Amino acid sequence: MEEAMRDDVAERRERLMESLRIYGGHYAELSRRFAAWLGLHSTDATAVLEIAAAEERGTPLSPARLSERISLSTGATTALLNRLEAAGHITRAREQSDRRIVTLRSGGHIQERADEFFGPLAHRLDATMSHYPPQLLEQFEAFMAGLNTTMDTHLTEQVPATPRSPHPTGGRTP
Repeated sequence: MEEAMRDDVAERRERLMESLRIYGGHYAELSRRFAAWLGLHSTDATAVLEIAAAEERGTPLSPARLSERISLSTGATTALLNRLEAAGHITRAREQSDRRIVTLRSGGHIQERADEFFGPLAHRLDATMSHYPPQLLEQFEAFMAGLNTTMDTHLTEQVPATPRSPHPTGGRTP
């Protein structure tokens, strides 16, 4: 009986992980479509969304923090920010008393465009979540926070490595 219960829990976790992978795939596709809709490269659109979301949270990003968030080198991030600033999608400001610190802000039209694109989905997601009691949503929030912390820790600790070739000679012919 106890083993059957463990198997059931393991299957439920597996189904849940599969659902999260599917959701992640949908999110990636939605991001790709948003980028195309804006006429931007997907990395540029991701950066714009990260900048706008950080602003909404009241914690605007620096170029270094954006670089970490979107996994680009500092040089590639600088080139990306130059493109976005030239197109009027973002601004760089020195708002701190320490004038060396640069704060990234989204252009006013970006939030409007994001709301236009994502607004209908936000309403649908809100309608879906409204069917669940507040206590369950609180548990979901805690669950997702735990998963995000675990993923952040793993990504921070993981050393990027070149994948090993399945061929014993590294893919080269002897």
